[in-house]
Amino acid sequence: MNLEDEFARYRGELVAHCYRMFGSLHDAEDAVQETYLRAWRGFAEFEQRSSVRTWLYRIATRVCLNALQHSSRRMVPSALGAPGVDPDDLEERALETSWLEPFPDLMLSADPALVVGTRQSLRLAMVAALQHLPPRQRAVLILRDVLAWQASEVAGLLDTTTAAVNSSLQRARAELAKLAPAEDQFSEPDEPVRRALLDQYAKAFEKADLAALEGLLTQDTRWEMPPIPTWFDGRDDVLRLLRAKVTPGEGLRILVETSANGQPAFAKYVRGRDGAFHAHSIEVLTLTGAGVSSVLAFHRADLFGSFGLPIDRLHRDEGASGTDDPPN
Repeated sequence: MNLEDEFARYRGELVAHCYRMFGSLHDAEDAVQETYLRAWRGFAEFEQRSSVRTWLYRIATRVCLNALQHSSRRMVPSALGAPGVDPDDLEERALETSWLEPFPDLMLSADPALVVGTRQSLRLAMVAALQHLPPRQRAVLILRDVLAWQASEVAGLLDTTTAAVNSSLQRARAELAKLAPAEDQFSEPDEPVRRALLDQYAKAFEKADLAALEGLLTQDTRWEMPPIPTWFDGRDDVLRLLRAKVTPGEGLRILVETSANGQPAFAKYVRGRDGAFHAHSIEVLTLTGAGVSSVLAFHRADLFGSFGLPIDRLHRDEGASGTDDPPN
């Protein structure tokens, strides 16, 4: 295997690593591009005292830490304030806010084992919690708990001591325990139940059947819509939002199934006045045995390309399901 092929072999997992650091796919891809540029320039000095993979992770982590000196953390609406209660009083889109972005699972699809191995650490709730940690603590926790590096390896990368790394890891774990859900809270139902739940969810939105949706959402479900800061907490308030914003009728929406952050997701298209369906949002669902416990609907058409999806569709594709009219 030549060097170019070896670099390409690790691209997906390096993007995932940088995404955990940034909470942004765009920033992660830029960081990996910079990592490869530095690797090409410095390969003559690479003494092969570690694997190429470890060497690339070292470069990528340093690139991320350098970039994070000049950027703010990525947010979700629920981290900014209390939930809303009036669907007719949504705040304006806050385009100046650095919002968390979804991670398309197709970027890891070349290595199924990698998808399974990284799934938990890429979940939106986990990545959102990581954003609250200082960058160096974030790096320590990811390198130790996700990549299973030795404390001495992390210390060498960060030019610090093993004791300092262990102390930083302890503080990071304590903070994350307060912010991120416990592992048993986001275990998905078995595949037959999961499949049925997603099919029912899509069909309910196709028909704007709010009664059916009520049976699919958990009592404590939440609905977030970045870049709209207003979010809704609890099934009653979420249903109030959908009742106000979902246009009745079939044939008005398309929901194309995809996946993001190791979670089920749908790409939503809404029919325009020209009769075509236009990209509207990427909805990432959190499922539990009790139903849909949260929906993070990213209202950004520019994300569709990262999921291998077109911005516009002239007709309903085979296999696509109708879905709801989201808030505008």
